[in-house]
Amino acid sequence: MAEQANERISVAASPQGCYEVVIDFEKYPEWARDVKQATILKRDEGGRALQVEYRAAGLGKSFHYTLAYEYSGAPESVSWKLVEGDMLRRLDGSYHFEPEGDGTRVDYDLTVDLSAPLPGLIKRRAAGMIMGTALRELKKEIERINKAST
Repeated sequence: MAEQANERISVAASPQGCYEVVIDFEKYPEWARDVKQATILKRDEGGRALQVEYRAAGLGKSFHYTLAYEYSGAPESVSWKLVEGDMLRRLDGSYHFEPEGDGTRVDYDLTVDLSAPLPGLIKRRAAGMIMGTALRELKKEIERINKAST
């Protein structure tokens, strides 16, 4: 059964600055601790990644997955869907960036369905950990880049 989660966080950077960090997939291993490798498999005519293969570590295991990205709402949002993956039946989500005072409110929606036979409580905790960690690490990286550029 798929678990859905939504979180939001305030970031001290512009929506455009947030968007640029989110779509710089090849740099994820530098700041997202669970992502060990990110390889762009396909790009659009503008150079944006359409498919990215990840090697990640989580729940004590190493696994691979490929996400397909969609930019119809860019730069206010970016979304993705799972193409294939170890241990995953679904990993679909989106980021939305909305101006908020001097910064940006980042909304993160995620639907996760782990293929491993785990109880619902464990799956919900895993989805929450993925989301919480991703948002905290994203905020830290965006603000680091924003501070360095000012």
